[in-house]
This record gives sequence, C-alpha cells and structure tokens, in this order.
Amino acid sequence: MVRGISGRSYPSEKGSFFITQIPGLDSIADVELLEFSNVPSPYMTPKDMWKLSRVVKDVSKREDVNGIVITHGTDTLEETAYFLDLTVDTEKPIVLTASMRNINELGTDGPRNVLSSVRVAVSEKARNMGVMVCLNDEIHSAREVTKTYTSNVATFESPGYGPLGIVDEDTVVFFRKSLTRTVLDVEKIEERVALVKTFTGDDGSFLRLVPSLGYKGVILEGFGRGNVPPLVAEAVEEIVEKGVVVVITSRCFKGRVLDVYAYKGGGADLVKRGAILGQEVTSQKARIKLMVVLGKTSDPEEIRKYFETSRIGGEVKI
Repeated sequence: MVRGISGRSYPSEKGSFFITQIPGLDSIADVELLEFSNVPSPYMTPKDMWKLSRVVKDVSKREDVNGIVITHGTDTLEETAYFLDLTVDTEKPIVLTASMRNINELGTDGPRNVLSSVRVAVSEKARNMGVMVCLNDEIHSAREVTKTYTSNVATFESPGYGPLGIVDEDTVVFFRKSLTRTVLDVEKIEERVALVKTFTGDDGSFLRLVPSLGYKGVILEGFGRGNVPPLVAEAVEEIVEKGVVVVITSRCFKGRVLDVYAYKGGGADLVKRGAILGQEVTSQKARIKLMVVLGKTSDPEEIRKYFETSRIGGEVKI
C-alpha cells in the first residue's frame, strides 16, 4: 500500500478528491489518502513541517505501508522535503510531488506527477534513497533539489548534481544515490532561525538586529566562497558573542563555502570570528538544518560538527 498525504498541491478546493480519481492509479498501488492540511505552500511554517514529520514517521512504521507520497505546493516544497529527510529515519520511499499548472488548465501536470510519484514509492529500487521529489518524470534528492523557474513545469532541478533518476512510462530508473544524507533523532526544533542575505556595501545593520528580535541562529548568505563585506564580518563577531549561531552560505548555487580567504570578511576570517561554514546547497536548506540541529544542541562547536559531517559525505544517523 502507498499512503498518500495531501497538503495543497493543486490550487483547487477539489484537489484531494481529484488525487483519488486519477485514472490508472489503482492499477499501480492500493492508495490510502490522509488529509494533513489544505493551505497554500507559502503558509507552511517550521511548526507545520515538524507536525508533518511526526505523522510521516508514524505512518512509515505501518507494516501495510510500502511508501508515502506527499502532495505539496511548489513554493516551499523543497524545504518541507529536506525537513523530512533530516527528521524521518526509514528505508521506505517518501516522495513529494506537486503541480505547476492548475487542475483546470490545459496540459495540467498534476495527475502525471502523482502517478509517477506513486510508481517511485512502490519501487524496491527507491528504498533507502532518502526523501525524494518527483515532478516532470524526474526524481531528485530532497537535499539537492531546488525550484529554478517561476512557472515552467520543468522547474525542479538539482544544480551541480542532476536527478537521482527518472520515471520512464511504467519503469523507475535510478542513475545514482546521494551520499550526503544526514538523519537526526530530535524531539523538538528551534523555529527562531533567520536568513539574511548580504549585499555590496552592507554595513551589517540588518544582521545586528537578529539578537534583539529573539532569533537563536541565523543563516548569512554571502558571496562566492561565503565571503562578506568587512563591516558585516564585525557584525558576525558581535552577534556570535551574544549567543547567536551564525552559519555562512553562498549566493552561488554550485560549489561549497570554505575558509579559503583570510582577508577581513573572508571565509577564514569569519571562522575565527566564530561563524560556521555551512555546506548545504541553498541558504533555505541550511536554515532548515540549523533549526533541526538546534533542537538537539545549542553548543556552537557541536553544531559545527553537524555541518562538517555533511561536508565530509556519507549517510550519517546521529
């Protein structure tokens, strides 16, 4: 059996009903539908993601469930997918899917995406592959995938990585497996994590506001290897001293941030000032991970190890 968990994949009040009526679905699997929520994806919060992960964790333990498909709006799908990948430890396939075109539009992609996702969820090849995203007949890793186009049906890509595999008619084909997965056993998360993007001429004013707003951590999106303007580097040191965890990412969507440059604001300088060099592929993914990690520890050096673990590679369960 495949358990279908519906968020709001279709911009229609009849979306969940429509999922159960897709022609050919019953020939692939015995599908059971669970309505978790019915909201636009920009309404999703970390609290919602945490509740969903607990539901998915419980459902995945059922012996009569072989896989789980979750429908979700595209705007925040990648964040929910990565949250589940970090917090649900199961060998059973978990697949998130969506539609870029309204159910009433000509050429709607929703039914096809659901069919393909169910095929992945019942495939033995998909076991132990972590949480996946399946749209446009492509299968992507939750950690690596991102929305790249505002309206095109081929919006989800994994820059620098490529898809894990494809769905070719009724056949599921995998080309590779992601080797950078981390699973954390946590009982809570820390929702108060901000995301700040630096810019040329940035004097660090926005970053300095973070502690007063009650945030426990912040993702600072820098340039290139994670470098920032000199006044921002000073702000980093100031808020670290106030107990805020600072994780550095890059506005580049390929490559890693590293402590290569020692000038003021360079990666090496930021590390000396107490910042952590995050290795997640996007800033929004790093934010998700920091929320989960902060649910386990508030020790900056322990947190640094969690981010460095993903940098080394290999599936880690902590």
